Amino acid sequence: MLVGRQAEQQAIDRLGAAARLGTSGVLAVRGEAGVGKTALLEDAVSRLDGTRVLRGTGLESEREIPFATLLQLLRPALGALDGIPPMQADAMAAALALPGASGPADGRDRFTIGAAVLSLVCRYAEDGPVAVVVDDLHLADEPSANALVFAARRLAADPVVILFGVRSPDGDDLVADLPSLALNGVDLEAARTILHHAPGDVSDEQVRLLHRATDGNPLAMLELRAADLDVVESIETGMPLRVPRAVIDAFGRRLARLDAGCRAALLVAAVCGADLRFVADACEAYGVDVAELDAADDLGLIAVRDGRIAFRHPLLRAAVYSGASAHARRAAHRAAADAAPSGDVDRRAWHLSEATSRPDAAIADLLSVAGDHAVSRAAYSVASGAFERAARLTPDADARSARLLKAADAAWEAGDGERAVALLDGRARDAPPNAAGSAPIDGIRETELRASVAARTGSLRQALDILLRAADHATSADAATVALADAVHATYYLGDARTASTLADRIADLRPDVRTTRARALGLMASGMAKTLAGRGGADEIRAAVPLLESDPELGRDPRRLSWLMLAPLYLRDASSGVRLRALVDEVRGAAGIGALPALLFHVAVDQATTAASWARAEANFTEAIRLATDTGQTTERAMSLAGLTRLDSRAGKADACRTHGEEARAQCAARDIHVGEAWVGHALGDLELSLGRPDLAADLFAELIALLGRLGLDDVDLSPGPEYCDALVRVGRRRAASAIAAEYRARASVKGQPWACARGERAMGIADADADSDAWFESALGWHEQTLDRFEVARTRLAYGERLRRTGRRIDARVQLRAACEDFAELGASVWRTRAAAELTATGEHVRPTAGNAVEDLTPQELQVSLLLAEGRTTREAAAALFLSPKTVEYHLRKAYTKLGIGSRAELTQALAEVHRE
Repeated sequence: MLVGRQAEQQAIDRLGAAARLGTSGVLAVRGEAGVGKTALLEDAVSRLDGTRVLRGTGLESEREIPFATLLQLLRPALGALDGIPPMQADAMAAALALPGASGPADGRDRFTIGAAVLSLVCRYAEDGPVAVVVDDLHLADEPSANALVFAARRLAADPVVILFGVRSPDGDDLVADLPSLALNGVDLEAARTILHHAPGDVSDEQVRLLHRATDGNPLAMLELRAADLDVVESIETGMPLRVPRAVIDAFGRRLARLDAGCRAALLVAAVCGADLRFVADACEAYGVDVAELDAADDLGLIAVRDGRIAFRHPLLRAAVYSGASAHARRAAHRAAADAAPSGDVDRRAWHLSEATSRPDAAIADLLSVAGDHAVSRAAYSVASGAFERAARLTPDADARSARLLKAADAAWEAGDGERAVALLDGRARDAPPNAAGSAPIDGIRETELRASVAARTGSLRQALDILLRAADHATSADAATVALADAVHATYYLGDARTASTLADRIADLRPDVRTTRARALGLMASGMAKTLAGRGGADEIRAAVPLLESDPELGRDPRRLSWLMLAPLYLRDASSGVRLRALVDEVRGAAGIGALPALLFHVAVDQATTAASWARAEANFTEAIRLATDTGQTTERAMSLAGLTRLDSRAGKADACRTHGEEARAQCAARDIHVGEAWVGHALGDLELSLGRPDLAADLFAELIALLGRLGLDDVDLSPGPEYCDALVRVGRRRAASAIAAEYRARASVKGQPWACARGERAMGIADADADSDAWFESALGWHEQTLDRFEVARTRLAYGERLRRTGRRIDARVQLRAACEDFAELGASVWRTRAAAELTATGEHVRPTAGNAVEDLTPQELQVSLLLAEGRTTREAAAALFLSPKTVEYHLRKAYTKLGIGSRAELTQALAEVHRE
């Protein structure tokens, strides 16, 4: 009987009831060791009537075995493996080393396994509600834990309840973003009940003392009472008790009552884990009879059932292992290695590494092989540990250095940038004496890794410094050019136009000696970007880079370079450049790993938000980029995607969303010196105020933005709010100032010579011109617009032109421009601008029918993303796999979309989203 946990029982019961009705629920039960997490989960399982249960327990002895916990948990559900997407099924089979697996999991996408877990559990639940119960999740191997948390985050509409037991504070970060239940000690009345039901007499005073000393921790109270009550009575009652230490001491006293043979067998069991056959073989190798465990079983310290050994509590296993001598522990690991099957390289490697205290080349080689196996199964954190340990056991300095680099690389793939850098720093300290004067083969890899960690985690200044040093010490023009190109990319986010301009000159000096297509393409693209930022042209270099970017297959296969394919169309902003590059990105983006997707989705979304493509699709991609960047810790991409979404919100007239996203983006950009993101936000907020009829506020914001661009030396006319600033100034009666701004903007646009900038420059002149006959400016702007893809800018020009024509009494001519502007704004979803254009059109005497509204705008980003994929012709399961959701969750979002759109079929969905599919 569970005592003192009625509220917690009710919370779990509600989740179970909801799962039986088809709604998913997740709960992480958190608490200190011994507080009763296991008892609560056991009670929950006993109350889950009509629900199949998948159970697993994290084992410290198996923390270095990739996917050990996952195999333990999912074994009953593996019959449903054929019912999930083939790519996920193959990855799962390889990860779990199932018989007949076709090959290793794709080691470049560690999230595939998480998606496979989600799909498998949801497929298993199609035959009835399922409970996934994992105790001691913090002790599970990291790949299993990450996959389970990934799946838990994405449940919504399946008959599945997930319960995790996690020790605090060890596992708090692991489940930080999941619904949780903090399990504290029981109250005094419950403590009284628990202790009075235990064997032996205990006074009420002793109950109060135990409760106060342990803060109601049930296991600590029982263990201390059973062990030696005067230990508690001797504690100074004015200080809190460190329960875990006291519990370990209690376990140690209990173990001391066992004879040497039983303690030796328990040590082997603590080392080997739960498999009784493996423990028995290891005991034989250790020289002890496995039957010695019977005494521990009789005392309730362990339970031996169905070929498995379970310690009553993880702290008991820790006490067994920690209480043994170092010599005994090494001998037990040696016995485990000898007992491991010959084909189980990973298990043998880990045990052998614990069995030695000195460098050993053979063991190091075996550990390195285990690391390679872990990489092939996307278990990067385990791989990193294997490579690091292999390095420590490697006598040869060069081989040790190479393995530390592999450990760092795997750590970064696992999303642990801090650990990756620490390993690289350790490698540098441990470098062979002659390394400083040589050019190690791995030097470029280390530089790229350090720079990648720094840039993606928001340390752009550090990334820039690393890349500049690499360029300075490069031994070839190709290597120097690639390093400088990456440095230019960092300066773009930093908004550091002055440095970018200097780098462009260095790239130009190297160009005659560059040999590879990859280096030439990146060098030209980066040089063009740098010159553009500094207002020195750059379009010619970018155009020259386009055919090289299109033709080099290496760039299309490099996940870190996929976003570079989108840079040319984003910088040139014309109707012809980059058509093939967009097509290439569409071809490869489906195969891109999760790590590359945030940056790629961000660049694609920016293109969609500033071309004829759909804003709805852009919003979905920005939102997905933010979600994935959060999952993978890519703070730079998250900040920039938020800034991009702020600009899109501004155009769409979503005032609240624009301000909310803008505030978050500005804070993140300011904290990381992502100044170009700050500029985007400033432009978006100023334009929002202008659209809402507050030109005075807009003018102030635009003035602040222009000052920021000046301080940064960012002279790219495309970043300037010149035309919008002119509009605001004219509306507050400052036409002379507006004329000066317009003239300066147009001059800079003419120097750049790109149609997008030139069109905006001509519009600015038309707005600022006080003459009634200013048609030439607007007609010229519309001519330039024909060479671009940005319909929003075209509509802005038509609106400004129509406003001028109406004010000068040319109502018939005004209607042509205003009608076209109204239609473009409506189709794009720019509701505020559409209202403004409609008001102007009404003022010409034309009756304007009110818009019926666009129901697509009411869809949430997740509903929209689901709808877009299904409208493209994907099946429910294909959409689920693409979005890392379950099929039932996809159906749940689809039903909500149907309701909002007032439709009931896929055909109607395709029709409703027809505009979304127009590219």
